[in-house]
Amino acid sequence: MTQEESEEDVCRQVLQILSVIGDKWSILVVGQLRDGTLRFGELHRAVKGISQRMLTLTLRQLERDGLVTRTVHPSVPPRVDYALTELGTTLLDSVTALGQWATAHRQEINAHRSDYDAARRP
Repeated sequence: MTQEESEEDVCRQVLQILSVIGDKWSILVVGQLRDGTLRFGELHRAVKGISQRMLTLTLRQLERDGLVTRTVHPSVPPRVDYALTELGTTLLDSVTALGQWATAHRQEINAHRSDYDAARRP
């Protein structure tokens, strides 16, 4: 925190960043790009359930934040590649750990959800 920044400013900025990188689509896109460059269509097929529009919006936001690069190759049809930047690769450990945690605890969480839902049924 610098002298010009208040604690409230820092908190607001952190929440803004977390809202982007904590989004389920952003996490999945970053995870898919861990092994290298992918074309738009490859990403679309790899990230199950995402619409083309949502993938476009997610990639634009990740590019805006400096986490992903977009490279357009002059060909017919144009080829567009996406890759993690150096900053983007710093997210991989966190994203991977979060995914591993969710995988390891999914059955326990599903059981808690079932118990919670059953206790609240009329």
